[in-house]
Amino acid sequence: MKRRDCIRWGAACLTAPATGWLGAQTAAPLIRVWKDPNCGCCNDWIRHLHAHGFRVQAFDSGNAAMRQRLGIPPALASCHTAQVGGYVIEGHVPAADIQRLLRERPAALGLAVPRMPVGSPGMDGPEYGNRRDPYDVLLVQRDGATRIYASYPGSTAPAPHGGHGAPGPASADAAPSAAGDDWATGEIRRIDDAAGKITLRHGPIPHLDMPPMTMVFQVRDRALLQGLQPGQTVRFRALHIGGAYIVTDIKAGP
Repeated sequence: MKRRDCIRWGAACLTAPATGWLGAQTAAPLIRVWKDPNCGCCNDWIRHLHAHGFRVQAFDSGNAAMRQRLGIPPALASCHTAQVGGYVIEGHVPAADIQRLLRERPAALGLAVPRMPVGSPGMDGPEYGNRRDPYDVLLVQRDGATRIYASYPGSTAPAPHGGHGAPGPASADAAPSAAGDDWATGEIRRIDDAAGKITLRHGPIPHLDMPPMTMVFQVRDRALLQGLQPGQTVRFRALHIGGAYIVTDIKAGP
């Protein structure tokens, strides 16, 4: 704009916002994320958001209560819940799809990638053997109905070897147990007795379709935590119930 035009328009030149991200104000969108402080894949997803221009405010209070409060159905649950631009984001949704959502502004609750598909942002990279499983990003309506917003094909990369951010316990890389044996092996990284949670660096959990990684689990009964301590190798059983991963049994030993 020429100087004489700026003088002519006066205050408009002083108050007009600069354009940038999404053609709006220069400041990048702020996305608020609720997660567990010990969830490695949540932290990797946040790094993915930063790399794509988002500002992030993280709350290390878990996401189950916020997910319910914001209206995401349990069947769509993942390990973190977020809010941005009036929308709810559940799980490992790619930044590009969030940017598209903010451009298009559909009448909807938000986006969700249920569970934790390998190959989605925060669940990708060499630590997963560069494996990519197919998954869909779902547009969630306010009544809980969904439709596919974006689809990502899988790849034929080899199965992952080692855990999230670090190799799993020695026994975690072994072949899956015999059919019907749903015990998994892991190493205790942290115990939160007050919250009834345990952080495990574990091997594959086939019946949950979960690769080796570090994960925060709830425990069915806090009494299960008695006698356990960080650094200990354990065998455990876990289920996916109501959007949460819950340890139902755990015992010391390889």
